[in-house]
Formats: sequence, structure tokens, C-alpha cells
Amino acid sequence: MRTSLKALTASATAALLVAGLAACSSSSSEPSSSATPGAAACQNVKSGSTSDSVKVSGDYQKTPKVTFETPLKATGVERTVITKGDGEEAKEGSTVDIALAAYNGTTGKELTAAQGFDGQAAATVQLDDKAYVPGLVRAVECLTIGSRVVLTAPAKDAFGNQDLSQLSLTEKDSVVFVADVVDIPPTRADGKDVAPTAGFPTVKLNAKTGEPSITIPKADPPTETKIALLKEGDGETVQPGDTVTVQYKGVLWRNGEMFDSSWSRGTPASFQTTGVVPGFKKALEGQKVGSQVIAIVPPVDGYGSAGSGEIKATDTMVFVIDILKTSR
Repeated sequence: MRTSLKALTASATAALLVAGLAACSSSSSEPSSSATPGAAACQNVKSGSTSDSVKVSGDYQKTPKVTFETPLKATGVERTVITKGDGEEAKEGSTVDIALAAYNGTTGKELTAAQGFDGQAAATVQLDDKAYVPGLVRAVECLTIGSRVVLTAPAKDAFGNQDLSQLSLTEKDSVVFVADVVDIPPTRADGKDVAPTAGFPTVKLNAKTGEPSITIPKADPPTETKIALLKEGDGETVQPGDTVTVQYKGVLWRNGEMFDSSWSRGTPASFQTTGVVPGFKKALEGQKVGSQVIAIVPPVDGYGSAGSGEIKATDTMVFVIDILKTSR
């Protein structure tokens, strides 16, 4: 990907738990095309003595109490469904919101702080081995919203080709995932169409995916941030500091070239409104879930005189953003 979400954010505050589980960590200068929905069907991993030995107590979406004897030695991937929900099924390629706790099976210690429990923002993952590590996909795929599950696996099987040392693991270690399947969010804005605003770039949507193509007008860009609605949603209003889940695409005014796109990565992105450049923040806060927003962001509300990668200090950016979810 040309400019990653970490580069878009003013500070890289993504939890190691999710950042470490994301499989698409390419530093290539081209947009990633590998994070498209997987071709393989759900594998429906079976339970076994190792996954059954992990004891989990506590209510759904509340921080679980997880106990198991150490060192836990997993010889294969096993999954025990503790609670089966009655909601929609998380199928292959789906984007899913989960609450997740992860442990080093050898030591019993958390790999990092749990995420998504007790009202915290859920982690948004895509059920595709090319987008996230296999163990996380195996843990959640084919389950329904409302489910709680335990997955145990050798670290090398759970994390695939990832660098285990980033999470203080070795190939001799086992891992334990405990996950709640929270939601299957929409992947595109579903608000009512709004008439285009004069002077803004023209936006056309791919009928199948909803990805926008953005055509820049033959004019000088504005010197102040400009924001307009393309679709108006009727969901919850995004408040300052909320964690939002969005699809977005960014192009440069000077040549129309894309520098970042969640659509190209195949999965929506989640982050706090306070963790992105000012112009992007302005485009989010005060808008309603289900809305599609277009924002013209000059350098003063972008990366300023420093620029960022291929984004020059004089560049005005254009973003089209689908607001899918917000949480406090």
C-alpha cells in the first residue's frame, strides 16, 4: 500500500493485539491487492482436549476469566465453542467485529491487553488468511453473532508467516485466543443520496463494491478544508474522540492519483477521530453513521510542510469516506 493507515494517523495508536494479528504488513510502495476475500470455505475447526482444557467464565462481551494449566502444549489447531449465538453467520471473507483476548500458552501471560470487552471498541477483522493471521480466522469463521469461542494452536500455525518475536513468542510456544463475535458491520454507506456540491470532485461508485472513483476538477484547490455529503445516514452521530469504522479512499488533487484506500486492502479501518490528520477528523465528527462524506484537505489540515511519503508539502488531499460505525 502506498500510504498505510498508520501513516494517515497522526500517531500510531493501534493496539499491538490487532496490529500483530494483521497479516498484510507489506511495506511496498504500491497499494495492496492481496487482502481480497478468501477463496477457501470455512474450515470449521474441531474441538479437542487442548481447547476443551481452557476454562472461560464471565458474561458475553465482558472481560472473561481465562484459566488453563501451563505450559499448554498444542499439537494442532483446536476450537471449542463455549456459547453459540443466534445472530448472522460470519462467513468467509466477512468483515467482523470481535472482542479478543490472547495468551501465551507456555507462560499463561496475556500477549497484550484484551480488546473489545466491557464497552470498549471492538476489533474489526476480515475473515481471510491473506488479511489476518490464520489462527484468528479459524477462531471466528462460521460462527454466529453472540458466540464465544476458544482456539488453541501452536504459535507457528496461529500466526503463519508473521514474525513471532514481535509478540514475544517462539515456534515452541502455543497460543490461546478467546473471542466474542460481536457484529458483522456493513461495508459501505447506506444513507440517502445527496445532490453533489458545486466545485467538488466528481465521485462514481463501483456498483458491486461501492469503491469510489474520484475525478478532480480542472481548477485550483481551495485553501481551506471543504466538506460535503454524498450520502446522508440516519445512524448515531460521531462525537469527538469516538472510535469509528470507515471505508475511505484518498487521492491527490494535483494528479488524481490514489495514495491510500481501505477498499484496496479489502477491509474497513477503525481508529479514533483524534488519531488522524485534522482535515480527516473534521470530515468525521458531527456526521451520522451511514453517511458518505467527501473532504478536500489542504496541507494546513493535512501533513503540513513536512508532507508524508509521496504526499508533498504543497499537496491538497481528497478523501471519500463511508462512515460505517462509531463507538465511545
